[in-house]
Amino acid sequence: MNIAVVGTGYVGLVTGTCFAETGNQVICVDIDVAKVERMRNGEVPIYEPGLKPIFDRSIREGRLKFTTDLESAVADAQVIFLCLPTPPGADGQADLSAVLKVAEQLGSILKDYKVIINKSTVPVGTADKVTEMVSKNATVDFDVVSNPEFLREGAAVEDFLKPERVVVGTRSEKAAEIMKDLYGPFVRSGNPIIIMDERSSELTKYAANALLATKITFMNEIANICEKVGADVDNVRKGIGTDSRIGKRFLFAGIGYGGSCFPKDVQAIHYTSKEMGYNFQILDSVMKVNNAQKVSMVPKVTEMFGEDLNGKTFGIWGLAFKPDTDDVREAPALYLMHELAEKGAKFKAYDPEALHTFQAAASELVNDSTEYVDRPSKAKQGVDALIICTEWSEFRVSDLEHFKNYMEKPIIFDGRNLYDLEKTKKAGWTYISVGRPKVN
Repeated sequence: MNIAVVGTGYVGLVTGTCFAETGNQVICVDIDVAKVERMRNGEVPIYEPGLKPIFDRSIREGRLKFTTDLESAVADAQVIFLCLPTPPGADGQADLSAVLKVAEQLGSILKDYKVIINKSTVPVGTADKVTEMVSKNATVDFDVVSNPEFLREGAAVEDFLKPERVVVGTRSEKAAEIMKDLYGPFVRSGNPIIIMDERSSELTKYAANALLATKITFMNEIANICEKVGADVDNVRKGIGTDSRIGKRFLFAGIGYGGSCFPKDVQAIHYTSKEMGYNFQILDSVMKVNNAQKVSMVPKVTEMFGEDLNGKTFGIWGLAFKPDTDDVREAPALYLMHELAEKGAKFKAYDPEALHTFQAAASELVNDSTEYVDRPSKAKQGVDALIICTEWSEFRVSDLEHFKNYMEKPIIFDGRNLYDLEKTKKAGWTYISVGRPKVN
């Protein structure tokens, strides 16, 4: 099938590359001339495990191409994916300007029937708005489909190639059959392609992410109670996670969720609820708790070192919002380091992939207070304590005794609960984690 993908951000590039990997002819469109040229030359502009090999192969075999010319890209395409940014405004409302601008352009350049697919995460009713914008100039038939993505950063290629389900929002039988043909190779093991109306499809994506964000936030609240009563959140997690009604996933306590999806999607569905006159009280709490959780390590640090942190330097392990990505959007490290820098702290920071993206996103205050280093060992040298913000695999296996060769006092603030309490105690650490007893 001939496919056009408009937008080569995270979703667009993974979508285009994975469709090309299964034999489709894909052309990706972006207005960034320099970015298009880099991709033509084989450069992947994002870090995502498993993407580079299939990206290279698809380019080499002529199935994946890049252009800045929208009209030429869609001329022979049977389907057009809109993978455009929908950033939240100050009030949480998703900004649809990029999506609607392209929709209006498409109307005047369509020469035959196309299926236009909203792949971006968009509010309920967006398919109707896109249909209206395309119709302003269109002289041929078309269908607009909602096909939300459910990609986990760090596992996006696997998620796309082996989806648990594919959600398709359309009331057009013709468009539904095309979508079934398109996704057929990805669901040969029997996972469902779920056909529903457009508005239900749009809401499904928001509902899924809001529920997962709620689950994470609930466990962080349980962790905070554990600290008050002397319980261990890891034991509580095991105790409830074996209940099949609850499940084991998304029950790990930590310093909050971040990234491009959970914060944005929770805000967007909250905004839609307010717009409809409904008070979504659970999401009020989710956002409030998560914002507080991102800086929940600050009082633990100041309890040990005092409110005035001038002259104190902290090692930071992990800047990305989660492992296996260079995405730092809404990363807890951004908020934690800003709060500590305001109190006079300095940092030595390390991340396997996110050093450059973090520097671009961090405030001047944080960057001026931070030495970015290229090895985890350097972030331990000469610091007053180490703070772990991201659970990268390379941090999980650490020689506890070896820490003492780098740090005068092995003090660890672990925002991701990476280490066993008994082992840290035997190694002589001072170890402060989330929802677990303090080790002295």
